[in-house]
Amino acid sequence: MDTEAVRSFVRAAELGQLQHAADELGVTQQAVSKRIATLERKLDVRLFTRTARGVELTLDGQAFLPHARNIITGVDRAITAIRPGSRALRIDVLGLRSAQAVVLHDYWRSHPETDLDVVTLRVNDPREAVAAVQAGEIDASFRTITDPAALPRDVQMIHAFDSPLELLVGPRHPLASARTLTPSRLRKHRIWVPGIAPRSEWAEFYDQLVTDFDLRIDAAGPNFGNEVLQDTLADSADVATLVGARDRYIWPTNYDLRRIPIVNPTLAYPLSLIFPRTNPHPGLRAIINHFGSLTPLPEPAWLPSWATKPRRSDGDIESARR
Repeated sequence: MDTEAVRSFVRAAELGQLQHAADELGVTQQAVSKRIATLERKLDVRLFTRTARGVELTLDGQAFLPHARNIITGVDRAITAIRPGSRALRIDVLGLRSAQAVVLHDYWRSHPETDLDVVTLRVNDPREAVAAVQAGEIDASFRTITDPAALPRDVQMIHAFDSPLELLVGPRHPLASARTLTPSRLRKHRIWVPGIAPRSEWAEFYDQLVTDFDLRIDAAGPNFGNEVLQDTLADSADVATLVGARDRYIWPTNYDLRRIPIVNPTLAYPLSLIFPRTNPHPGLRAIINHFGSLTPLPEPAWLPSWATKPRRSDGDIESARR
């Protein structure tokens, strides 16, 4: 099917006149008329009736219009997917207050000319984020496929940076006065991380954390958001949670919450970046180079067994282009 004929039909239907559709498409009215006539022969139906004011959709035309729009949308997305330099760099982050968003914001403040679109896909299964990269809906995603063998061949995953963990507690918590904490001091304390999603990479992360350090991670209840979590911590003498050192949190000053670094070893959440193996967005190279300028992870450090090794050179993006 001639997609330009379908496009001509859609614009004529929306504008109600062939001449207006021709003007918008940059062709003659005769060309639009011929395209629509060819489409009608192909479909063996009449799509329009001519009136003194222009054109009106027939019943068949009305039935075909939403499908025609979907065809044009799909074609436009396909074209955009292979011309990444012509649009904003779209990167998926887990949340707009997450460490990934904070790092991207820091980069953008130093490079305000960057056309950057930060989005959140609201999916827990990293395979859904991979599918969005494959479909061209996003250019990259801060997700991790913990089993490298399950990574599709047409996408690449590289180490981005590691996010050290901190304990977040209210002023009445037994550990509230500590300046730093070792993992052993966290044992037997209730660490509340509500809503850990099955099949998510962070579910695997917490599973390994519990196994390696004998921690008490409580995932009970749905996640009602950071505000509810902070309300609970401020009122509690025994509940704590884990947050990333770069994560952005804001709470009322009277809450007096404390962020306490965890050391010896530093517990860190590894963050990977997934993007197309061929024809990645040109703006990704500078973002990946920016990761290399971040403060290194304090040693000694603990990372889960599936953490990817740091690889922050131009070679990452160059190898993706080949």
